Formats: sequence, C-alpha cells, structure tokens
Amino acid sequence: MSRRRATRAKSPPPLRRVVQRAELDALLDRAKPALSEEDHETLKEMLETLAFLTQQIEAKNTSIGRLRRMLFGPSSEKTNQVLGAAAAGGGKAEGAASGDGANGDAAPPAAANQKDPQKEKHKGHGRNGAAAYTGATKVTVPHGTLKREDLCPACAKGKVYPVAQPAVLVRVQGMAPLQATVYELERLRCNLCGDGFTATAPPGVGDEKYDETVSAMIATLRYGAGTPLNRIEQLQKGFGIPLPAATQWDLLAHAAEPVTPAFEELVRQGANGSVVHNDDTGVKVLGLAARRADDAAAQEGAGADAGEPARERTGTFTSGIVSVGEGHRIALFFTGRKHAGENLADVLRHRAGELGPPIQMCDALSRNSPGEFDTILAHCIAHARRRFVDVVENFPDECRHVLEALRDVYKNDAEARRREMSPEERLRFHQSESCPILENLRAWMNAQLDEHKVEPNSGLGEAIGYMQKHWEKLTLFLREPGAPLDNNICERALKKAILHRKNSLFYKTANGARVGDMFMSLIHTAELCGANPFDYLVELQRHAEEVAERPAGWMPWNYRQTLEALQPRPSPTP
Repeated sequence: MSRRRATRAKSPPPLRRVVQRAELDALLDRAKPALSEEDHETLKEMLETLAFLTQQIEAKNTSIGRLRRMLFGPSSEKTNQVLGAAAAGGGKAEGAASGDGANGDAAPPAAANQKDPQKEKHKGHGRNGAAAYTGATKVTVPHGTLKREDLCPACAKGKVYPVAQPAVLVRVQGMAPLQATVYELERLRCNLCGDGFTATAPPGVGDEKYDETVSAMIATLRYGAGTPLNRIEQLQKGFGIPLPAATQWDLLAHAAEPVTPAFEELVRQGANGSVVHNDDTGVKVLGLAARRADDAAAQEGAGADAGEPARERTGTFTSGIVSVGEGHRIALFFTGRKHAGENLADVLRHRAGELGPPIQMCDALSRNSPGEFDTILAHCIAHARRRFVDVVENFPDECRHVLEALRDVYKNDAEARRREMSPEERLRFHQSESCPILENLRAWMNAQLDEHKVEPNSGLGEAIGYMQKHWEKLTLFLREPGAPLDNNICERALKKAILHRKNSLFYKTANGARVGDMFMSLIHTAELCGANPFDYLVELQRHAEEVAERPAGWMPWNYRQTLEALQPRPSPTP
C-alpha cells in the first residue's frame, strides 16, 4: 500500500498548455479537408465547449455549483430553496440566520427546509379522477337483476329508483399509438364461368390505407412529445404494426397542406395581440448548413477578387412567439437564419393598422427587437432575478434581500390573478402594493454602488448594474395595463423546440423545419387553449375545404362550435 502511494506521489502533474483562440481556429482549418462537414461541426463545438469551460473555471466567481447550473440549468429557482441552499453552503450563513441581512426578519436557513403545514399535500394528491378522462370511451352498465320500481330485495317493502350519480370504475389498457385492422374480404368464384365475387368492405373502410388520425397521431408524438420518427418506427414494429419512418414523413408532408390555412390564420390573429412575447434558441438544420458551406465558398472566391469577402449570418434558430389577446394565447414557431426580432417583425406586418403598438416582452438582447415596428418594450424580470441566483453563494445576505423583495412582487401578481382582476385593476393593485417594494429595492441597489459597498465588476455588482440599466423596462407593469412581469410563457413554449432538439438533434431540410414549425404551433396553441391537439389536427384534415374557406372559424378555441354548426339538425316531428 505504501509503495503504491509513493508511486502516485512521484508521478508528475499534468502539463498545462495555454492555447490561444487563433491557434484553435487554425487547427480547425487544417483538419477541415480530412473531415466531413458534420464531423467538422462536431469538432468545432467540442473545442468551443472546452474553451468556454476553461474560461469559466478561471473566472474568480465561478464555483462548481454555478458551473453545474450554467451547463445543465438550475434544478429549482424558488426563493426558499435558493436561499436555503446558499445558507447550507456556508459563506454568511450566520449573518443571514441571525437577521443581519437587509431584511432583518429573515428566517433561519433550517426553516427553508421545513415543511409548511399549509402546503401539506392532501390525500390522493396527484391522482386523476374519472372526470379527468375526457377522451375515454364511456360504457353504461345496467343492473343485472334490478330495474326501476322493482321491489327492494333488502327490506321487501320499498321500491328502487336510479341514483343521479352512478358508481364509476376506470380501466386503462395499453396499446400501440397507431392501431391497424386487417379486413379479410371473402372471395367466391363460379366453377363454370369463372366469375369472381368479393365481399363488400364495411362502411367507412375505403381504399386509403392511412386515415387522418394516423398523421395527427404522428404529428402529436413528433412535434408535441418530441418523439423522433425512428423511435416511433421501432415502437410500432414491436407491437407488430410496422410503420417506417419514411412513410411517417410522407404522411406528415401530405397533412401539412390542409392545416396550412389554420396556421396562417394563427399568424394573422397573433399579430393583433395586445401582448407579444418572443425569444429564440439554437437549432441545427443540415440543409441550411450545407448551403451555408457552398455559399461561403462562393463568396470567398468572389471576395478574393473584390478584396472584401462578404459576411453572412451562420447560425440557425427557432424563434418562439406567444401572442396574448382577447382571452386567447397563440404560440408560433419559426426556424431558420432569422432572429426572434426579425420573425416578430414578419408577424407584425399582418397587424391591423387601426391598432396601436403592442406590449413586447423579451430579454434585453438587441436581436429581439422587431426593427421598424413600434412596440412598448418590457424586459423579463426573471432574467434579472436569475443573475442574483447565480451569485447567491458568494453574496447570501445581499441576494436574500433582492430575492425576497421580488418574491413579494410575484405574490402580488399571483393575488391579482386569483382575484381575476382586469388589466386596469391589476395595474392599480401593483402600484399600491408592489411599487413601494421596488422603489425601496432600487434605493438599496443605488446605495450598494454609490457607497462602494459592492465592487461594480463583481458578480453582485454586475447583477445590480443590469437591473439599474433596464429598470424602466423591467418595471413596465407599474405603468402599463396588462404588461407581464416576465417572459416565462415564451420560455415554456420554447421547451417544445428544445425537446425536439434534444431527441432528434436536427432538422434535415428547411422544408422539414417549416412543417415542424407549423405542427408545433398548432399543437402548442391547442394546449394553451385547453383543446385536444390530436382531435384538433384530425378535424382540420377532415374539413380541409371548410378550413381553407373560413380559417377563422377553425381556431383551437372555436373549432368545436364550428363542427356543431356543420352537423345536420334533425327534422321536426310532424
């Protein structure tokens, strides 16, 4: 044992070589001829990740916990859990527990981990009752031995009558996502003349092998649940109902045509919303990457003659836009070279001229701006809050003051929703309840920097500087009716695109991205409106002509009423 320890002690430490970014770029250029385009992109991303990790590790305010949150995202950003974790990690835990923080009445760290008796889960929490199974087939089972007004078998005197609320049993069965039925039609042949006779197919069974429900289910799995087509193929193969991935894509491409008018109507109605949220996330489109490489080679050749090589945006993004207005929320997705602001500008081109500028909620990145179109700009307060969450381990007392102040503001907003206040009532409520909290917070932050209590270039100083720089846009909800606090609804919508990216890695072509954006928009809008996405896509395909003629009547929130109006009414009894 001692020899092995001595051997390990004598081993030299690993050598550390400092490599400049220019050297990495030159290395990539030398390796490019020997690699495919995809392998070259993978190697480039790996080196960029290594450079990013090295930079963050060398930063003075980086901890293992912060690095983990940057790479994998925080497990929770709730105030009590963030502050409890910071106190448990050391630092100024004693000061925070004893009330030395800015609030003075802060609870001990141990209290953050204690269960709130008012938030105890009720018995049966998380279980779904029979009423939740809205898509289940309902079967009425009559009593086997008794009927209305029969003699009671218990007392032999009274009569039995139906009870208004029947007993309910729920039975859930497993099956393949896509079912198949094989119809064997009997065939007869005359032994004299040789004529053949085939049985007639059951009603509703035509020559088409796949009906509208197949493409609707594939779209729901692919763009709603993020299941790649090859996984659906393997799943169906295991159930003995094969459905190749190529066939699935053909069905999706065919179904995209009848649902296009509904998507275009979503864009038109989304442009007229009173509040628009927008943001984007990275995505890979192989077709655009290949075209980018060809264009870059052509431009490099042309630029060599002109002396100034042209520059083109190389990134591809999926932009999410959520429009809120008239009691409906509309989710739109666009994938390509454009940023979120440029895609928002394309949507706002459909806005009615008599409407004023909408409230735009986004983060502070300049690429979210719609350019020529005027909006009432609001910035996401959750982004500002997250900067304090990232440095809470290094500045627990100061971050506690900020996070608890913002928590009170969010509580006020939740109370406004609970009371179902109108935008004007909500504005007055925030002005009376939240405005004093935020004014005190602003004075406190100014004092931290003006009195040199915090270094401006520290993590806390940068977080305070961000809030000071964007204060007016972060607090627009104190001056404008209907202005939201944050951009969380758009970030939740982008999880659809992120789930697709995580499971499928990329789109193959720009057309595939367009089809995916269309179905993803229809599916998530239906979810936001409380409609059944699968049923909605089925009805759009079955009534393609009606959808093309009057798409406004086939939105997720009103298509059921349109269907009822199309049903033939029974003729009156003579």
